[in-house]
This record gives sequence, C-alpha cells and structure tokens, in this order.
Amino acid sequence: MATSTAFDPFSQSFTLLLRDGTPFNITLFELDEFILYSVQISINFAAQLGASLLFLIVLLLLTKPDKRRAPIFTINAVALTLNFIRTLLQCLYFTGPFNKVYAYFAVDYSMVSAPYYANQVATTVLTWVLLVCVELSLLLQVRVVCVTVRRAYQHLILAFSVLVAGLAISFRLALCIENSKSILSLESPIPLQWLASATNITTSISICWFCVVFIIKLGFALNQRKKLGVGSFGPMQIIFIMGCQTLIIPAIFSIIQYFVDLPDMDANVLTLVTIFLPLSSLWASASLDYSKKSSAKPIFHGKLLGSYGTATTGPLVGGKSSIGPLSPSETATSRTSQSPPPSPSNAHDQGIHLDLEAQRMAELGFLHEGK
Repeated sequence: MATSTAFDPFSQSFTLLLRDGTPFNITLFELDEFILYSVQISINFAAQLGASLLFLIVLLLLTKPDKRRAPIFTINAVALTLNFIRTLLQCLYFTGPFNKVYAYFAVDYSMVSAPYYANQVATTVLTWVLLVCVELSLLLQVRVVCVTVRRAYQHLILAFSVLVAGLAISFRLALCIENSKSILSLESPIPLQWLASATNITTSISICWFCVVFIIKLGFALNQRKKLGVGSFGPMQIIFIMGCQTLIIPAIFSIIQYFVDLPDMDANVLTLVTIFLPLSSLWASASLDYSKKSSAKPIFHGKLLGSYGTATTGPLVGGKSSIGPLSPSETATSRTSQSPPPSPSNAHDQGIHLDLEAQRMAELGFLHEGK
C-alpha cells in the first residue's frame, strides 16, 4: 500500500479544549519544544543552585571567625544565600502549576494558587537584591585596588564605577517592578523585552568595566612591584588576579548570550560572579595569614648566608667555612643569581607601598588591625 510522502508524523497536531469547550490545536513540534525548554532550563537552574550551596558551605568553613565580621564576607555570604534561594524558586516555578502543558498552551492559570505568584514576584525581587550585593562587592574591591593610584585618577575610577553600577541596578529595579506587575496581572511579558534587553546590556557593561579595571591595574601593579623589588604576590595582587579571572568568564557569558540560543543564559552571569567573588577574598585572606606567620618566625635563612650568599654554618676563615671550601664556580653562581639589595629609597618606597595596601586590606576586612 502506497503512503503519502508529504505526511510528516512529527509535525501532526492534536486538539485540546478550553474551559468553555472551545477547541484549539497544538503540534507535536510545539509540545517537544515546550518539554525540551523546561528540561534545559531546569538543569540550568539546578546546577546554579548546587554551585551556590557548595560555595556558600566552602566560604563558611574556610573563613576564620575573626574575619566573618568583615563587610566583604557579609556581602559575599548574603549574595550566595540570595542566589541559592533565587534558583530554588526558579526550579519550583518550572516544576509547578505555572509550567503545566494545558496551563501554558491555553494560557489558563486559574488553578495556580497565590503562593506560586508570590514565589515569582520574590524571584524578581531577589534578582535585583542579588545584583546590588554583587555591585557593592565589586565596588569595595575596586576601592581597595585603587589605593596606590593617584587621588585624581582614583576618584575618577570610583565615580565612573558607581555610575556604571548605578545604571545596572536602576534598570534591574525597573524590570523588577514591571515584571512583578505583569506576573500579578497575567499579562504577556513581550512588551518588556526592550527593558529586559537594556537590563542585560547595562549589567554586561558593568561586569566588563570592572574586568577592565582589574586587568589594567594588575598590569600596573606588577610593573610597580617589579621596580620596587617586591617579587612575590601579595593579597592586593591576588585581588587583581582573581578579579580578572572571575570577571572574564562572566563577561564572556554576558556577551555570548546575544549569539547563543540557550534558555536564560543571562541568569548564569549573576551566578558566575556570585560564586567566583568569594574566591578572591579567601585567597587574599590566606595570603595575609601566611605572611603574618612567616614574619613571626625567626629568619634562619639570613643567618645561614655568608658574604657571597652561599650556605654556611659559621664565618669564613681563610676562604673556608665549617662545611667546606667555596669553589670558584659556586662563588660566581652565587654572585650572579643573587639580585642586588634594594637601595634605601626603594626600600622606603616599598614600605610605603605595602603599608598602603595593608591599610586598605584592613578596611575591606581581610585583615584586622591590631591583631
């Protein structure tokens, strides 16, 4: 028996009825798209939920009690908690009555109870509060890393950072208000697309701006420390490095969301920034603790250095130590491998530079003065 080649079984439609008995048709393709979108976005938010909870536990366990009163710790912990609750509410939405097949295609949400409306409004509000916490954390770190910049440039950078952050927060607040109204009135969110796009753009600009600040300041800081003879990374440079690393990835996500068709790609941007920001504070805090412990120990290395920087256990007598004579090759290697000691002016500048960094780190909360 011949079959029609024009028939596509995957695009056939079926009929559903509205409450008043009015029929309407949907296709298998539309149903597949609905199910696929629900599965993809549920996986997305579930992954964000698990990552937020994991990093919150890590932050609470690795932060010492005396540093839990620091403003940066409070902001990061609150941000992770808010993001956990926000993604949990999103998961409840896509597994709740709002996302039923009939309710979606018939646009009939009469069976949705009031708590589910409250969950959706709370999600939009929490997203705005989360953005406020993220911007505050970034502003605090920019204020820290700009301590060694000229005061005029410092004020200019901070002013522009506040402006960029304020624009992102303002657009998110406007979207929060309008989106909450559309949820409660069950209106279509399509008229809000321009506002949602403007919100994503301002948020992307904000993240990219802070990323550029950290990258440029990192380059200047490394060059300055090289001139001052400071070789190792301090907590301030850790802030730069982690700021670059943790903002480059969200910046990439904020840009590719306009070119990649994935459900709620913009939601990943805030989550990535939220879970990456505590890493810089944890690393910098650990660096400060290590530096303090190292400085408290006796410096035996300095006592074991002879006049040529070669290990000895006593003074050189006739060119020999208690270990043995120094060969000409060892002497030459020692002389060339050791960098010359910093001049008094460089040492003074280095001390001022490090004191400024330590002072600003104490203000941020990585270090408590007097401890």
